[in-house]
Amino acid sequence: MKQFMVFVRKEFYHVLRDRKTLLILFGMPVMQILIFGFALTNEVKNSRIVIMDEAKDPASQQLVARIASSKYFEIERTITGQRQIDEAFKAGKIKMALILPAGFNEALLHEHTAQVQVIADASDPNIATTLTNYIHSIVQDFQSELNETITAPYRIVPETRMLYNPQQKSVYSMVPGVMALILMLVCVMMTAISIVREKETGTMEILLVSPFKPFLVILSKAVPYLLLSFINIITILIMSVWLLELPVNGSIPLLLAVSILYIITCLSLGIFISIKTETQQAAMTISLMGMLLPTIMFSGFMFPIENMPLPLQVISNIVPAKWFNIIIKAVMIKGMGLMAIWKEVLILAGMTLFFLLAGLKSFKIRLA
Repeated sequence: MKQFMVFVRKEFYHVLRDRKTLLILFGMPVMQILIFGFALTNEVKNSRIVIMDEAKDPASQQLVARIASSKYFEIERTITGQRQIDEAFKAGKIKMALILPAGFNEALLHEHTAQVQVIADASDPNIATTLTNYIHSIVQDFQSELNETITAPYRIVPETRMLYNPQQKSVYSMVPGVMALILMLVCVMMTAISIVREKETGTMEILLVSPFKPFLVILSKAVPYLLLSFINIITILIMSVWLLELPVNGSIPLLLAVSILYIITCLSLGIFISIKTETQQAAMTISLMGMLLPTIMFSGFMFPIENMPLPLQVISNIVPAKWFNIIIKAVMIKGMGLMAIWKEVLILAGMTLFFLLAGLKSFKIRLA
């Protein structure tokens, strides 16, 4: 243990004496949180929705058929109770629910007005706003079509309720994505470069001939970045709460625990890249460019995954940031517990184990 701590301390000295590394570790997270604190609007298609049709009359069935034919919505299923709606939202299966009250057709015929309730998942306010606008547009088109055949106009009033983010603040979607992006870039790139640097300078040979086990040599290089990345998580959470006014609705210990798991996943990926590359330039190119685009494109951070073609949706499953993004939204914004995210946690743990085993198996104890 004493030898291990000596190696860890040595790696800390490498980091703390390099101003460029410190700027990447601590400057980039702060800048990205500030820059990505604004909304990015994207078209949303094929969003899953559930419908509770309590009326089951001709007018309600026509409206449901119109929604089903829209390219923007995909009806997950029809439901019969409020509890099923809550369960579907908590499970992350739907983005919106539509409730058509009993007597919908009669209200249109006799009172010339009717109400429908729209419930949206506002943990991503951009998507929630876009989807509610789509629903309102469909309802208005349906209403105009009915008004063409009668003398007294019908009036349908949608009642909208935003869950998790009533104010529709963009930071609710930006902060989880930025956390995933920052940790992926910092952990992967810094770890990959630190090990390859030892190869280029020739000091790796000295480390390998020491009585220290190769596994502990690699582990000693990952520990400092684990601690520094944990400090980044604390910094991001503090800035989110105090500067961006984003509350933490779930368990803070659980949030920190899953963040540490994601950090370890990223460090494992960085170790795997460093073992497979021979130069710092190659390691930086792979870790920066190879991780930046997949994290932005396939994590659900900026672009809804359900909008993508099926092959790309399948590819997104191998991006760790996608699962971390789901976990952070569930715990931090929706206030859910471990039972709601256990599948994503197991997937991240499996990825960590895979990268570690693949990296250690490829690690050469002789550099010649």
